[in-house]
Amino acid sequence: MHMPRSSVRYLIGAAWARTGEEMSGPALLLLGLSATGSISTGSTLWAALTATSALGGPLVGLALDRSARPARLLAWLLALYAFGLVALTLVLGSALPLGWAVATALVLGVLGPVLSGGWTAQLPALVRSDRLEHITTWDAMTFGAAALIGPALAAAVAAGAGPWVAVWASAGALVLAAALARSLPVVGHVKEQGRVGAQLLAGAAVCLRSPPLLRATAVTSLSLAGTGMVVVCVPMLGERFLGAAAHGAWLLSVMAVCSLLANLVLSRRTCAPSPGALILVCVLAQAAGTALVAVAPSWVGMAVAALVLGAAEGPQLTALFSVRHRHAPGHLRAQVFTVGASLKISAFALGAAVAGPLVERSVMLCLAVAAGVHLLAALTHGVLSLRRPGSGAVTGV
Repeated sequence: MHMPRSSVRYLIGAAWARTGEEMSGPALLLLGLSATGSISTGSTLWAALTATSALGGPLVGLALDRSARPARLLAWLLALYAFGLVALTLVLGSALPLGWAVATALVLGVLGPVLSGGWTAQLPALVRSDRLEHITTWDAMTFGAAALIGPALAAAVAAGAGPWVAVWASAGALVLAAALARSLPVVGHVKEQGRVGAQLLAGAAVCLRSPPLLRATAVTSLSLAGTGMVVVCVPMLGERFLGAAAHGAWLLSVMAVCSLLANLVLSRRTCAPSPGALILVCVLAQAAGTALVAVAPSWVGMAVAALVLGAAEGPQLTALFSVRHRHAPGHLRAQVFTVGASLKISAFALGAAVAGPLVERSVMLCLAVAAGVHLLAALTHGVLSLRRPGSGAVTGV
């Protein structure tokens, strides 16, 4: 299928934005270690960046929904985030106490959801409705590509030029994304502007009142908490099966590649399953893949498990985007996407936090709990799929 130039610019910009995001975390970890000699400094800064995303999602989405030129506002927000990353390195490198750097990261984290949800919310205004599903699949693929390229690029730049330059490089990727966002032919319609507070509540309410949106959001958030637990186990798995903790990153690389390939196959199918059914299948596959990691007798079993996990992760994200595009009201679409991005970041971080003490006791215990979280997500899908009188549930979504 021929892809219009505007869609190509959109996808390239989304890839740059998400690559910059994936670079920033590892780069900050390395920068904290270099600046203070403690890895906890970098992890604190990274945690601070994610901590305020739950607040930022509704606010960023509201600003985009109320803007007559959302693509231009998106460009400014991306540029501001890039500036904030550079400012964070300057504060960390100064004589100021570490608390100032943490405060800077907390403020900057408010803009975090714009890197993912803010981009995807612009898609329906950019492409024709008959192309939306196809471009949505490619949009989800940019996450997989960024997850594969971003950390490796950050490590390479840090090794060659230092961690400071690695953070600046991630900021540079965001500046490129901002330039592409500004060039998008997306113009918002002038809408009736209600009170800010009322519209802010409306964005959260639509996620709760729409059965398909509620189901997709709840299920994928729980699933991401399980994924966060698996990621915490990766260094220990690398040490057990590949001889070194650092080699565990190969597990994430295999997952990212399989995620990309699965979405590529999905993009070529003319008859795909409904998004709701696809989310359920993917969650069950993730539960199976996580359980397989827990009982894997060798690196071969771990690689097969990573293949299953990655093949489920990509289509699940595509299905989630499809549900949001179908059911989010046009005047609240950006809020739906950015609130969803906030929940995604928060759920992943919560899963990682819970996994810490569990891993210290037993990696297998942690993975078993993670598989249970995925099964809980599947159970949640079943419960929220029950048609209730007056619910307005849409079957097959």
